[in-house]
Amino acid sequence: MNWMMQTLGSSIGKKLMMALSGLCFCAFLCAHLAGNLFIYGGKDSFNAYATHLHSLGPLLTVAEFGLLFLALVHVISGLVLFYQNFSARPQRYQVNASAGGRTIGSATMPYTGLVLLAFVLFHLFQFHFVDKTTRTIFEIVSTSFRNPVTVGCYVLVMIVAAIHVSHGFWSAFQTLGANHPKYMPAIRLLSILFSLIVGVGFGFIPVYVSLIA
Repeated sequence: MNWMMQTLGSSIGKKLMMALSGLCFCAFLCAHLAGNLFIYGGKDSFNAYATHLHSLGPLLTVAEFGLLFLALVHVISGLVLFYQNFSARPQRYQVNASAGGRTIGSATMPYTGLVLLAFVLFHLFQFHFVDKTTRTIFEIVSTSFRNPVTVGCYVLVMIVAAIHVSHGFWSAFQTLGANHPKYMPAIRLLSILFSLIVGVGFGFIPVYVSLIA
C-alpha cells in the first residue's frame, strides 16, 4: 500500500491517473455522442432515449458519481503537473520550435482543459440541473439552440475539445507504455480520427437543432 501511495504521489503516478481517467472520458464521449444521435430521429426518439436513460435510476446515479470522481482525478492531476512543470521551468523558451513533435494540442493542453471544464459546468446547468417537469428534454435543447450565440459557442468549444483529445488520446496510450514504433503511428492516426468524430459529431448537433427549431 505504501508503494502505491508513493507511486500515485509521484509525477509518473499523476500521469498514469490522467491517462486512465482521460481514456475513461473518451469512452464516455463515445457513449454520450451515440445517445445524442437520437436527436436526428426527431423529438419523440430523443425524448424516449432520455426517458430510458433516467429509468436506470441508481445505475445512472452511480455512473454520474463515477464521472465526477474521474473529473476530480483528471483535473487535479493535470493542475498539479502543470504547476510542477511551470515551477521547474519558470522562464519560457526563447524559441518555440516544433521540431520535437510539439503540436497545437500538446502546447495548449492545460488551457483547452480549463475551457472544457468551464463548458462542462455550463452544460450541466443548462441541460441537467433544470426543471424537466413542464418541458421535455428536446424542448429544452431546441429552445437553447435557437440562440445563434449559444450555437456558435458550442461549435467553438467542440473545436477546442477536438484539439484537446487529438493529443490526449495518443498521449494516454504512450503514458501506459504503448510507445512503440510499430503501434504509435496507428494510435496517432486513430487519435486524429477520434478528434474529428468528437469535433464534428458534437459540433454539428447544435447547428442541426437550430435549423429545425
